[in-house]
Amino acid sequence: MTPADGPVWLVTGADGMLARDLLPRLGRAGVRTVAVGRAALDVTDPRAVREVLRAHRPALVVNCAAWTAVDEAEEQEAEAHAVNATGPRLLAGECGALDAVLLHVSTDYVFGGDAAHPYPEDAPTAPRTAYGRGKLAGERAVLQALPRTGHVVRTAWLFGEHGRSFVRTMIALARGAGPVEVVDDQRGQPTWTGDLADRLLLLGRAALAGSAPPGIYHGTSGGDATWFELAAEVFALLGADVSRVRPVSSDRFPRPAARPAYSVLGHDRWRGAGIEPMRHWREALAGAWPEMCRAAAPAAPTRPAPAAHSPS
Repeated sequence: MTPADGPVWLVTGADGMLARDLLPRLGRAGVRTVAVGRAALDVTDPRAVREVLRAHRPALVVNCAAWTAVDEAEEQEAEAHAVNATGPRLLAGECGALDAVLLHVSTDYVFGGDAAHPYPEDAPTAPRTAYGRGKLAGERAVLQALPRTGHVVRTAWLFGEHGRSFVRTMIALARGAGPVEVVDDQRGQPTWTGDLADRLLLLGRAALAGSAPPGIYHGTSGGDATWFELAAEVFALLGADVSRVRPVSSDRFPRPAARPAYSVLGHDRWRGAGIEPMRHWREALAGAWPEMCRAAAPAAPTRPAPAAHSPS
């Protein structure tokens, strides 16, 4: 089967960090793809969603569109909710009408962040931010509307070649001079958008083949780290002086939206779809390293904001 006659995959949020890694992978895999960014599709507009999906009639939709400005969502919750909750609901409704599969990208912020062990996919949710509340509402809308074809993939701590990320900030700072203060009391899973894109491709194919059960999957790397440990690894990979990285508490960087202290997710459901979970974050960072160094901006600010990183 060639891309010209294969099933159509429609990718929303096509100008975002994750989609920009996903789209070339779909192309290399021979997937017939339609990419729509914010200018081409406002996912909060019912008419636009209906017209775009019915024009292309995709067999599968990957929803990468999201409001990811975590702090701004505290002051603009209605606007964030429209993108993160209403948008997925509208997409799910049209996917149901077309009998299409929906892969919806979500976040670790749906949890309270106070666990001591990795959150399994069915762990109780307890969002503590406007961002988390909106993303949880989006998850529920997808799973309620599409009990057979809805798949939610939660991710966290994303870094990639495109767009801003903590890793790119640390590369820039490592090329500078002086101490770098980094939060050491938040623990999560640094996740390369390239690895997540690979899993979305595999999950989409399995879903279309009927071998991936619907429901929630956790799309994060193996292992875990604090922001301080991640920063130290970045400095080490660059051959920079790791002693310049100084651990501090979250109180050092107060933010409007509370950051989860513990965002480590379990990955048990992947093998039920015949897919291996992602590799360890250190291995992923090493694999992404050439492109991360190419993408990193040469100029460095005097102080990072490590807790401000948001998924997707």
